[in-house]
Amino acid sequence: WFTKKQLEVLAWPANSPDLNVIENLWAIGKRKIRDRKPTTLDQLKQNIATAWEAVSAETCDKLVKSMPRRLQAVIQAKGAATKY
Repeated sequence: WFTKKQLEVLAWPANSPDLNVIENLWAIGKRKIRDRKPTTLDQLKQNIATAWEAVSAETCDKLVKSMPRRLQAVIQAKGAATKY
C-alpha cells in the first residue's frame, strides 16, 4: 500500500515521546475514578462525568504552560524519554 501510494516508510519507528497534555488529564481523571471504585456501569459513567467536571481551568492552564519545559526536556534528551 505504501509503495503503491509512493510513500516513504522509515526503517524504524520514530523515537518521539508523547507530549500531549491530554494524557495528563486522562491520568488525573483515572485516579479520581479509581478512588471512587465504581461497581456498576452507571456508577462508572457518573464518576467519569464528575471527574471531568472537577478538572479546573487552572489545571488545564498549568499543563499548557508546561509545554515549553516539556519540549526543552525532549530537546536535551535528544528525543529520548523524559520525566514527562
